[in-house]
Amino acid sequence: MVCMETRAESALEALQERVVSCKRCPRLKRYISAVASVKTRRFETWTYWGKPLPGFGDPNAQLLIVGLAPAAHGGNRTGRMFTGDSSGDWLIRALYENGFANQPHSISRDDGLELASTYITAVVRCAPPKNKPAKQEILNCSEYLAKELMLLKEVTVVLTLGRIAFDSYLRHLDIKRKGRPEFGHGLTFRPTEEKPLLVASYHPSGQNTQTGRLTWNEWLRVFKKIRKLLDNTSTRERVHH
Repeated sequence: MVCMETRAESALEALQERVVSCKRCPRLKRYISAVASVKTRRFETWTYWGKPLPGFGDPNAQLLIVGLAPAAHGGNRTGRMFTGDSSGDWLIRALYENGFANQPHSISRDDGLELASTYITAVVRCAPPKNKPAKQEILNCSEYLAKELMLLKEVTVVLTLGRIAFDSYLRHLDIKRKGRPEFGHGLTFRPTEEKPLLVASYHPSGQNTQTGRLTWNEWLRVFKKIRKLLDNTSTRERVHH
């Protein structure tokens, strides 16, 4: 068992290194390099990451969170997804309040954050201009998500943040449009008995949280639901064994 876990961790680390060195999308590479060079005034003393971002978290995660892409002055600056921006503030605080993280904040990649039974990734690994990746750029990155899903063997719940992440994940499962549910906040869907349960949510971006489209209580309910689903799964497994 230890050897299998070590192999899985090593494979994830190798994948993370591949992501960081990826050059598949020239437009995105140019953009994140330019942002890292020009910076923004409030972060002018930072040395920006300015490279594609790998997923991170617990290799034995039961919960996989799939976002859209890093933020230009968030993950693209700090070198870790959902770190250093308002979306990250919302996500990590919710994870902390539901026992999935050891602290309620995500400021830099060396801030001591540890995720418990959770792995965070994204559909696109480079910050796209105006947060709008092209279809080909989404396809270029799809191999990385597919590999993560293969390596994260303990995942029982997948949380997709926003419509693009939702559609991309279902496309990965090869579920045709006629068989897909409509995207909606709080939707729970089991693609097949063999696949993880899918939970959909609005993305905790400023355009959703600052306009009231996504409230803090609505956001917390998603994680309380996931915690209950995972706890029930663990209970059934203990009874079975």
